[in-house]
Amino acid sequence: MADKVRVAVLISGRGSNMQALAEYKRVADPAYEIVLVASNVPEARGLVLARRFGLKVWSHSHKGLERAEFDRLVDAELRRHDVELVALAGYMRLLSPEFIRAWEGRMLNVHPSLLPLYKGLDTHGRALRAGDEYAGCSVHIVTDELDDGPVIARKKVRIQARDDSESLAARVLEAEHELYPRALDAFCRRLRSEP
Repeated sequence: MADKVRVAVLISGRGSNMQALAEYKRVADPAYEIVLVASNVPEARGLVLARRFGLKVWSHSHKGLERAEFDRLVDAELRRHDVELVALAGYMRLLSPEFIRAWEGRMLNVHPSLLPLYKGLDTHGRALRAGDEYAGCSVHIVTDELDDGPVIARKKVRIQARDDSESLAARVLEAEHELYPRALDAFCRRLRSEP
């Protein structure tokens, strides 16, 4: 596909969802191209992975910086790479209102629950304690309310009798790896088809 949407992936850790987004081109011709992988953790394992994929990387520790000050550094780097859309993939920082406004409607996140259920942390433990039949993951547009933006895709994972938080988390992560690339691809196709 010509004229792919230029995407930056923001990570804080191992980068498994970033890897899923990067590897998606093996099974499809996605409407996106990853032009930058950025992290607030310079030693994040995902940066090593990104380099192996031949992706450009940028990192800067957020320690000692005000949230808005750090987000301005990230924003400047995104603009330097002509990024059109931001994909959060295990980015473990709350974003400043200024950053969210700057990328309004052009920033996605993958969350390990069937939103609007279980926003925030400990999603698997909360699903288990509630006795839910299904857990799962959601891809949503980022807004200034935590995990509250419009959901564009969901994938259910049946909770098994023997599940604990760890086993459920592992299966939900697999579902994220399937869902996020497809959802990002579909979102980018819609962006490109808009007049």
